[in-house]
Amino acid sequence: MPDPDIAAVADFAPRLLAWYDHAARILPWRIAPGSAATPDPYRIWLAEVMLQQTTVAAVAGYFARFTERWPSVADLAAADDADVMAAWAGLGYYARARNLLACARTVVADHGGVFPDSEAGLRALPGVGDYTAAAVAAIAFGRPAVVVDANIERVIARHRLIATPLPAAKRAIRAALAPLVPRDRPGDFAQALMDLGATICTPRSPACTRCPVVADCAAFAAGTAESLPVKPPKKAKPQRHGRAWWIESDARLWLVRRPDKGMLGGMRALPGGAWDEPPASDDGAVSVRHGFTHFDLTLTLVRRGVEDAAGEGEWWPISALDAAGLPTLYRKLVDKMRESDR
Repeated sequence: MPDPDIAAVADFAPRLLAWYDHAARILPWRIAPGSAATPDPYRIWLAEVMLQQTTVAAVAGYFARFTERWPSVADLAAADDADVMAAWAGLGYYARARNLLACARTVVADHGGVFPDSEAGLRALPGVGDYTAAAVAAIAFGRPAVVVDANIERVIARHRLIATPLPAAKRAIRAALAPLVPRDRPGDFAQALMDLGATICTPRSPACTRCPVVADCAAFAAGTAESLPVKPPKKAKPQRHGRAWWIESDARLWLVRRPDKGMLGGMRALPGGAWDEPPASDDGAVSVRHGFTHFDLTLTLVRRGVEDAAGEGEWWPISALDAAGLPTLYRKLVDKMRESDR
């Protein structure tokens, strides 16, 4: 006997795909439903890595610049590390950029420049986790994988009325979704769920009356859609403090490269101390606050003399700092210093 919940939504995928066929978002990495074009695994993988913890709006421009400069996985694999890190600047979570290079080079060196076409093969690549492997397997290769991102998580938690708080609910969400994945068009199915969560089944004020699967949405019937999924209470982030140094000479600024391991690894940056100092009280200095995943940082910028330009680094023209690929934290400091000098 089939599970009664599954029997009740036996036509879930057909309804969702019928909606997707006319409502799909137009995205630069996506093959439109009904298109005869073949998905490019490189573009899909690149987009999925960029989209982790980042919005579609923020990713679109980066994706266009990356694929214009490095149109294939072989091109990316041959790229200079510093160029890729600079091109990534502003997207955040910089370990993704380092993993991007490691993965591209593994695909070229160990797989002849061809991405593995299974979840297991994809998961074996550097930096490719369960979600990315499932998404690429489904979208690029038509594998019936269970793809669960934040949008899909929300849709299924509501549709099946899964009230267990996250992250404990993740297992139940995957179990509820697995029987719904069609063997035909699994990539479109995954993208349809993503679009449904992004445009209709939104975190606040979901447009339930326009949802193609509202007829058997258990949370809608119970009037609790907006309360799901249940998220754990937010913990207060630790507050950390540090100093960066503005070392200027002949309209050039001394820049260093952060260690490959750790926060903002491999990125160009302003020199400075560790981010574990007491709150700064430097008279006339500028400061910025910046949020990381696990802590908030207040970084204070102080002027130093050229004698402090020690170790490995480079003098960068201040007029061309936009091309230095500084991460957001340091760009904010530079902009604030420029404002204070006006």
